[in-house]
This record gives sequence, structure tokens and C-alpha cells, in this order.
Amino acid sequence: MTGLLIALGALAAIGAVLAAWTFIIVRKIDAALPAQGQWVEVSGGRIHYVAMGPEDAAGPPLVMIHGILAQLRHFSYALAERMAADHRVILIDRPGWGHSAISGKKPGIAAQADMIAEALGRLGIEKPVLVGHSMGGAVSLALALRHPELPRALALIAPFTQPVPVVVDTFRGLVVPQRIAPIIAWTLSVPIAVKSGGDKAAQAFSPDPVPADFGIRGGGLLAIKPASFQMGVFELATANPEMEKLASRYGELSLPVAILYGRGDYLLDPELHGVKTAAAIPGATLALIEGGHMLQVIWPDETEAWLRGVLK
Repeated sequence: MTGLLIALGALAAIGAVLAAWTFIIVRKIDAALPAQGQWVEVSGGRIHYVAMGPEDAAGPPLVMIHGILAQLRHFSYALAERMAADHRVILIDRPGWGHSAISGKKPGIAAQADMIAEALGRLGIEKPVLVGHSMGGAVSLALALRHPELPRALALIAPFTQPVPVVVDTFRGLVVPQRIAPIIAWTLSVPIAVKSGGDKAAQAFSPDPVPADFGIRGGGLLAIKPASFQMGVFELATANPEMEKLASRYGELSLPVAILYGRGDYLLDPELHGVKTAAAIPGATLALIEGGHMLQVIWPDETEAWLRGVLK
């Protein structure tokens, strides 16, 4: 019994040290990457957003919704400023990500779509084009199905659109029981992310290089925070059931939908999430270019040209 108590005490001490170290790292990340915009209160939390471009722009407003382990800086890195030259651009931190906050249980894809729809209503954003990247593509599709009166069109960049049988190795560290995710988040996840984050980022960008300034300018460091780990665990655990329901309704979509994919995408299969989905949505278009998953960061010229073509 004494030996067991000693072992438990040692584990508790190690856990306390790791938690304290994690807290220090989080404080440094928050200091380096403060909120850039404003917040709007919605049911279940508050959403952080950044508004760019002229309020009286002639073109439709663009609402940009990021993917998993991400936040709005994935768009402000290169694409948003270009489009804000002649469009009103609203960058959204999805609920539970970046500087957005949730006040109740974690929202899945459909619930996030409802929260963003409510936010856009409170902000007076009418008939926007939803620009969804990766998991943000799934949220954009859910929003269009649940609130068909709201969006004008969908422009989806490397979107997550179908249930997947196997989690790509980049995200396997997030496949843990949700009940112990908070413990892992405040003890092991940050040290592991610090050690392996470079390799994971390389996979996410593959075959393209990771920009040297992405940690700050692209907000990449926010992905290693405990809150991001816990939200990532939740989204991976709940995504497939939600996507099965979502994908079964694609034939109901009646608004313009355009999809852009990189042929070398490491995280999501362009055939499954691009070709199959475009075929299931009436009138949808699919464009394939060179590059990987982070097209709006690495291929901004091509992504801007595609998006402007969609807006025409």
C-alpha cells in the first residue's frame, strides 16, 4: 500500500508540474496572439470575428470559416486582405476555436452552423458567400441546409464533406476518450505538440512547405493550446455521424456551390470530398489545382482567382 501511495504521489507531482508548465506556455501564446477583432454574443457562447473591407462594397459580403485546429488567421494570412479590397469580409473564429468561447456543451457541426447563422444575423450580414475551409466547409454546408435563406453561395476550399472510415495519421493524437481529454490537455498534449508540431504541420501543408512565420502570422501556435486539443478531440469523435446526415441531404441544396481542391492534399481525399460531393450537389463545380490542403495560405494567387471567378 505504501508503494502504491508513493507511486500515486509521484504521478500527481508530475501532473502538477506539467500543468504548471502548460499554463506558462498558454500565457505566452495568448500574449503573442491576442484577439484581433470583436465579439458577438450568440446562444451558447460568443463568437470572435474580424471585419475587413468597405462596408458599402458593391459585391456580396464574404464570410470565411476555418477548419479544425485552426482559427481566422488561416484566412488573414494572405487571402482576406486581397478580397477586402473590394468586398466586405468577415473572418470567423468557429465556436470553441481561436478567441471564440462556448458557454455550455461543445457544439457539433450543425450547432456551430446555427451559432454562426445567429451571429451573422446580429451583425446584419445579408446574403453572404460562405468561404469554408476544411471543417469550415462542413459547417458552411450545414448552415446552407439549416438556414437556406441566409447564404448567397458557397465557395469551399479543400472542404471536409463526407464521413471518413479512417482518421488520417496527422490527427490520431486526437483520438482519445473525451472524458479524459481535459486531463491529457493540461498534462501531455502541449509537450507532445511542442515536440511533434513541426512534423504535423508539415503533413497538413504537404506537399507544400510550411511558411516560417505561420506560427504567429497564421496563428499556428494557437493549435497547441489545451482548449484546441479538447475541441479537436470532440470534433473528431462527433464528425462522422454528423457528416452521414449532412451528406445525405446534399441533393436539397439549390444555391451555387463551388469547390476548390489541391491535387496533392494530404489530409483530405479530393476524389471523396471533392469529386463525389460535387456530383451530389445540383449544379456544383469543382476546380483542381496544384498544391496541398492549405491553399489559401500557400496558393493565394490561384485561390483568389478561383474565388473571384466564383463571385462572377
